[in-house]
Amino acid sequence: MDPTKPVDGAVQATGDNGARGDAALSVRGLVKTFEVGGGWLGGEKGEVSAVADVSFDIGFGRTLGLVGESGCGKSTTARCILRLIEPTSGDVVLQRPIDDGTTERIDIIASGRADLRRLRRHMQIVFQDPFASLNPRMSVGQALREPLKVHTSMPRSEQDTRVGELMRLVGLNPRLVDRYPHEFSGGQRQRIGVARALAFDPGFLVLDEPVSALDVSIQAQVLNLLDELQQELGLTYLFIAHDLAVVRHVCDDIAVMYLGKIVERTSAERLFDESMHPYTHALLSAVPVPDPEQERGRLRILLEGDVPSPLNPPSGCRFHTRCHVGRDQEVCRSHEPPLEEVSEGHWVACHFPEARQVV
Repeated sequence: MDPTKPVDGAVQATGDNGARGDAALSVRGLVKTFEVGGGWLGGEKGEVSAVADVSFDIGFGRTLGLVGESGCGKSTTARCILRLIEPTSGDVVLQRPIDDGTTERIDIIASGRADLRRLRRHMQIVFQDPFASLNPRMSVGQALREPLKVHTSMPRSEQDTRVGELMRLVGLNPRLVDRYPHEFSGGQRQRIGVARALAFDPGFLVLDEPVSALDVSIQAQVLNLLDELQQELGLTYLFIAHDLAVVRHVCDDIAVMYLGKIVERTSAERLFDESMHPYTHALLSAVPVPDPEQERGRLRILLEGDVPSPLNPPSGCRFHTRCHVGRDQEVCRSHEPPLEEVSEGHWVACHFPEARQVV
């Protein structure tokens, strides 16, 4: 597969001139399956389809939100992109600016172990739980200094200077470097996680539900920090979340996932104003509106049944078992809808897309 060619269902990157060459990250046909069963416990072997043919682009300096119910494959997609787990198939290409004004194209999937180690400097991840992602036996200074020791030959004095710069960059006092993670609040620990991810000035960050474990008042502070860092450093984000209110605040584009597949992708503004997939309608109807009178007048769409098992996904459209339209349509039960562009920049995988405004 040639990652430079357009792929059905992949929205064009939207940089300064809207060309595909402005895509900082291009994902094509990403697939991840896990084997289950068998082994010394016996049992029948099977495969879990965690990510099924996912394709998208993220433009330089932009944020793509990846949303959906728990277990839909959002985090698995991100970990495959970063090669924290090995994808079954697909192509992932990262572009990064270099000193002569051009960009370097890096095939992440084809990178060997040594190349991948160097590539870690250009792409990083901020995890959901800031406490679990920090070693409780290491001080903050040690945690921030460790990647500098592993990946560079900086002398100790330069490492200390860089650690101080990172602390100030995320709004923390450098004099706190000798404290341990348990001595910080949740919001401060997440700032430390962000600082560690920025140690090498990477161009691409995966933000895996970075505020879901924080109090609402602290969430806004961390989101504002991430926005400020993006503007200051020109960062590109893949923002994973299940809270659409948060996604609307921080993302330029949104991709909606269901059972391992992207079912709708477009700009954040258009998704909230003109969503077309029944699953997206249901997600948006669950977002509360801070106006009691308006909230009482809204239609809440309740999905029936449970999410099907990825071990045995439904035939045809994966959503048809819970869709008020698809369950009565033979085409939905027998044919899987492709992700198609129904209007400019708006991709939907549905046999019966319907525009609906959620207020």
